[in-house]
Amino acid sequence: MSAATLTALLGNIWSIFLILLFFGGSIFVHELGHFLAARRRGLKVSRFSIGFGPAMFSHTGRDGVEYRINWLPLGGYVALPQLADLSGLEGEVDPQAAKLPPISYSTKLIVFVAGAVFNVLFAFTLASILWIVGQPVVEEEQTTKIGFVHPTIELPNGKSAPGPAFLAGLKSGDVILTVDGKTVKTLSDIGQLVVLGSGRTPQGRPSVEIAFTHEGKAQRATLVPELVGAEEVREIGIEPAAKVTIAGVQAGRPAEAAGLKFRDVITHINGQPVGYVGFIADYLRLNGEKPVTLTYLRESQINQVTVVPAKINDPETKRDVYRLGVQLRGALTLKTIRTPPWEQVWDKAVWTGRTLQSLLSPNSNIGISKLSGPLGIADRVHQFAQVDFRLLLWFIILINVNLAIFNLLPIPVLDGGHIAFATIAKLRGKDLPIKMVATIQSVFVILLLSMMAYVTLFGDLPRMARESKAATQAKEAAEQSKKIADPAKP
Repeated sequence: MSAATLTALLGNIWSIFLILLFFGGSIFVHELGHFLAARRRGLKVSRFSIGFGPAMFSHTGRDGVEYRINWLPLGGYVALPQLADLSGLEGEVDPQAAKLPPISYSTKLIVFVAGAVFNVLFAFTLASILWIVGQPVVEEEQTTKIGFVHPTIELPNGKSAPGPAFLAGLKSGDVILTVDGKTVKTLSDIGQLVVLGSGRTPQGRPSVEIAFTHEGKAQRATLVPELVGAEEVREIGIEPAAKVTIAGVQAGRPAEAAGLKFRDVITHINGQPVGYVGFIADYLRLNGEKPVTLTYLRESQINQVTVVPAKINDPETKRDVYRLGVQLRGALTLKTIRTPPWEQVWDKAVWTGRTLQSLLSPNSNIGISKLSGPLGIADRVHQFAQVDFRLLLWFIILINVNLAIFNLLPIPVLDGGHIAFATIAKLRGKDLPIKMVATIQSVFVILLLSMMAYVTLFGDLPRMARESKAATQAKEAAEQSKKIADPAKP
């Protein structure tokens, strides 16, 4: 076994361990909250389960509780016989359940809410660790000052459209203050608010209201975002300023013939400053096959070269495009920030709320397929684990805040649904019919599992396939660049 293969294998094993530790741990913490609250309030607990379906591992402790891990890692549950409306879903009916004393409304609320509370506490604990060790961020994105404005944006059909920010007159150096009335602190905030926006023009097109300053003067503009990328999300076409560096040169392409090399920094194309990676592709789309003059830096020396773009057929869009034959990378600066844990948790709660609001709005462009299911979450854990453990901590904090809020939604099967049933029973003065509750919950179990399957099939899997393909192409370009840089090596 080669060293590279062994390293990859160990890396995958480590990622699997982290997935089980953090994703499984988040579910465990949630169910532990229910378990401890139930014990504290004197309830009988018959089962503590991680996952659903057949048992992979089962053990009955001296306390009479069956502890088990099931084969379907889609959540977990604590079986409480005194909560009759849970019995049909969370294990067999305890024959002694009818003999157990009834429990108060307040006890039900405490037990149901405890899972979410424990997720928030877990998130706060991880956020405290991240506060101490520091979170890596892109320095150029820690501002609302525009680095570059896209003159054009490529649409999913391969055609170009004028950049929304460009059309509205925004320029490099402008500072964005609010998006749809919400104050922004970073360029990431701006992008997220645009994506989650639900504004519409009278003609039904997406719209977003921007307040910004231009040369110190306050201005406002209404932008019409374009839907871009395979997932067709809203974008207005702004970027942080970045040095555009050649990460790979393709053999036999115009860039190689012109003498461009790995690590050259492209500063201008036909005299226009290059401020982001996609600018060259945008420019070539409009320029066609006419020669372009590139200004670039190599070892602090300014150079110029004229290149004639090659006309090729894009295998994805099946359209002719113009390319130089280079793999580009935006050179951004990483810095470490330390955000207090309460701010981290609160920010993620706000974004979770905005995401839910966008999902429920008929005017947004966010659908269920944009979400991530267990497979997508596991894939993200793997990716973050490969890059930086601190990014993994950031992601698990987000997952726990999401779990807390999602579980409190008034949907049958979820904790919020149980709270709703308990509240209705309290108001009517007697318990709801067990068969009715069990039927409703069974229907929602099917709906929830169907939604997870839909998200996996039409969201996670296509997204992972696209990312894998892009990673493979980047790797091939980098390897080709190394061969060109050092032809003596095979």
